[in-house]
Amino acid sequence: MDPEILGLLLLAAVAAGWIDAVVGGGGLLLLPALMVAAPNTPLATLLGTNKLGAVFGTTSAAIAYARKVRIDRRVVVPTAGLALLGSGLGAALATALTADVLKPIIMVVLAGVALMVVFRPAMGTSPDPALRTRNRILAVLALAGLGVSFYDGIIGPGTGVFLIIAFTAVLGLDFLQASASAKIVNVCTNLGALVVFGLGGHVDWLLGLGLAVCTILGAQVGARMALQRGSGFVRAVLLVVVLALLARMAWDVFA
Repeated sequence: MDPEILGLLLLAAVAAGWIDAVVGGGGLLLLPALMVAAPNTPLATLLGTNKLGAVFGTTSAAIAYARKVRIDRRVVVPTAGLALLGSGLGAALATALTADVLKPIIMVVLAGVALMVVFRPAMGTSPDPALRTRNRILAVLALAGLGVSFYDGIIGPGTGVFLIIAFTAVLGLDFLQASASAKIVNVCTNLGALVVFGLGGHVDWLLGLGLAVCTILGAQVGARMALQRGSGFVRAVLLVVVLALLARMAWDVFA
């Protein structure tokens, strides 16, 4: 790989780490960058290498959030445990299924997320403990712990966005709490997929570790900005990332 291309790829990893730390969706930037930088590399290897960089970035961000934000471990820990299983299953099918089948469905979901954020301005601005019922917790376990993590194993970009929406819309967390909780679950979705890709020989370890250093740098900056600026900042970045992800998938489907 040419030094110039490698340098741009590492810069993309820094930016991806920042995006992942604030709301998630760094794969929206890093995965296409990997595809451009290594066009002859199998898709499964690019996905696995992306996961190696992402797991370090999300872990770094999760630690930064955990020091400052109160996290409900009774919800997050079992969700994260299920996420290991769900993402592993998704990664196992990543080489057999095509993402093109899922993209139109995901576009509809993303459009719904964007409308929800725009037309429900109070959502995520402050916690709503009344929503944290047993049935809603079970719904988050199924939705985030299995559904979203399965998607992360197959495709990946936007996982953090879906996790944040699950925690805010279903459990009534504010955006900052939801982002902190999502990071812990996202660590497990990345780790579960990475194990499967690694066992299958679909990881470029040297490149992935280089990306990991850069995603950690970006994640630390992003997490600190989110903690300093609060839920309003997270909400604004969330909307931008959702629209960007929607535009990217629309281009893939219709272009």
